[in-house]
Amino acid sequence: MSDRPEYLQSADEVDMEAQEQGIRTAGWISTVILACGVAAGYYLLPRIFEFPTELVDRMAFAAKASIFVLVWVLIGVMMVSTGRRRSPKDIGGSAAAPPSDEIAVYVAFLQNSLEQAVLAVGAYWALSALVKGPWLSVIVVGVVFFTVGRILFLAGYKKSARGRALGMTLTMLPTLAGYALAIILMGRGLF
Repeated sequence: MSDRPEYLQSADEVDMEAQEQGIRTAGWISTVILACGVAAGYYLLPRIFEFPTELVDRMAFAAKASIFVLVWVLIGVMMVSTGRRRSPKDIGGSAAAPPSDEIAVYVAFLQNSLEQAVLAVGAYWALSALVKGPWLSVIVVGVVFFTVGRILFLAGYKKSARGRALGMTLTMLPTLAGYALAIILMGRGLF
């Protein structure tokens, strides 16, 4: 057994079965929480405020919601740039050398957050063109899950793939569900 953190261990040191089981468990937990979150959002959020029904207002709603997701990309950029500024190994930037251990997790967080944010914002825009009223609560739920997911992903990154799995699945599943819903709705309306 290595003394190095699991996320730095080589492939032959990693217990793949345990990692896979942890990822599957996180996926199931996230799926159950998401189902509860969508139901709660649909029934409770319209009691707090009125969701827009006109297309232009729905699109504006999606744009505003997207800011809360894109802030996580900004946070990642700030973490990497601050780390580069403070690390002699990284001050030259990504063209000079791969990231050092000091900022490697931040770089991975930034890359993953950028990927997830692009996909989430795309889902929000598609959904805002297809649903209205209380169904727009799925965007709010998606933003909340994205935020919680990013926090857990970063906090668990150094533990292992299992450690970051709940954060990853909480981030990704609402986006995946959003795309599935958008595709089903477009199929029913034939675009």
